[in-house]
Amino acid sequence: MRRLIYSFGVSLDGFVNDPGGGIDWSEPDDELHQFHNDRYREFEISLHGRRLYELMAEHWPYVPDSAGSIECEFAALWTEKPKVVFSRTLNEVHWNSTLVQKNAVEEVRALKNGGDGMMEIGGANLAASVMPYGLIDEYQLFVSPVVLGGGTPMFPPLNNRLHLRLAETKNFESVLMLRYVTG
Repeated sequence: MRRLIYSFGVSLDGFVNDPGGGIDWSEPDDELHQFHNDRYREFEISLHGRRLYELMAEHWPYVPDSAGSIECEFAALWTEKPKVVFSRTLNEVHWNSTLVQKNAVEEVRALKNGGDGMMEIGGANLAASVMPYGLIDEYQLFVSPVVLGGGTPMFPPLNNRLHLRLAETKNFESVLMLRYVTG
């Protein structure tokens, strides 16, 4: 069975974007960006919610050759990686993406059962829709030293506790990574 990993840059007060939807506070330095590139290579499939897909699709396919090598590397990785985009409002997706307009929980279960590698889930709302069903195996928080005071929370309100075990910490110059596993 594939492992599903939810990874996000998060503020000290638990938000993945600011009240206006901005993420400029979480822009990675070269060390962190290279770490994300290397980690992204390990995923067989990337699951995206609509907002995250639109944000990524308007930027990464158009990174100029004159950009830094780390950015160009991620642009190539992102456009080539198989992606599943969950949206009830989009009519089409591009860049090696498949559109799913039906129940995300059922589709994520099927994708988990369809292999034995790793896949990531991106987008706080998409992750929130599958979190109560125990479908996420690992949580990676890249905690930035900023308090936003509002925005989209990384974790939604839940009816039951989510029991996690700290598996790893890693200090970067700009953030602290906390990796938790379920069970």
